[in-house]
Amino acid sequence: MNFDYNTTRNELILAEYGRNVQNMVKYICELPDLQERNRYAQAVIDLMGFLNPHLRDVADFKHKLWDHLHIISGYKIDVDSPYPKPTPEQAAVKPKHIGYPQQKIRFKHYGKTVETLIERAKNTEEPERKAAMVQGIANFMKMAYVTWNKDNVADETILKNLSELSGGELQLEENINLNKVEFKPMVNRSTNNNNRGRSNNNNNGKGRVNNNNNRPQRSNNGKPRH
Repeated sequence: MNFDYNTTRNELILAEYGRNVQNMVKYICELPDLQERNRYAQAVIDLMGFLNPHLRDVADFKHKLWDHLHIISGYKIDVDSPYPKPTPEQAAVKPKHIGYPQQKIRFKHYGKTVETLIERAKNTEEPERKAAMVQGIANFMKMAYVTWNKDNVADETILKNLSELSGGELQLEENINLNKVEFKPMVNRSTNNNNRGRSNNNNNGKGRVNNNNNRPQRSNNGKPRH
């Protein structure tokens, strides 16, 4: 008996579509009639879209499916595609490296966003709007500090860091109270459920009444004792 193992089969070009789709594409490539190839190719395109519904969220997903059809065929399929046929050279082109940010963050637990907000607040000319922005930035800084350090922080520390990051241009009154933020660790729900079940069992045990104590005792001759 001959067994067909994956190690002996041809390599899957696009594994997300499976081997059956790849065999269908190979069969289409061998058909002599163009109209028949077009008809079968459209059926395979519909199947590919059904097998990968997440592609429907991609812009111009039909174009992507047709490109994948050509790739699965090894760029050998001859059909009337509604889109330009891709080439192996295009697939070999690597995307440009986007690079890593070179900007230095002074206080990493506040993040780059806080520094950006501070710069916008410094450039704001309206006094009331500027004061509201500074208050909001300070509250956000306190929340970020507690999130990363898992401990409470004094308002004086936040006001000092705000002054340092803004070069002394943004100030808040020293006696101002920022929003209260506390670090709350994650609670294991399964532990709570187990404890809840135990407490219910204990309550049920305490709430039960021993009916045997209320029954009248009988003597050996069967008459009840009083």
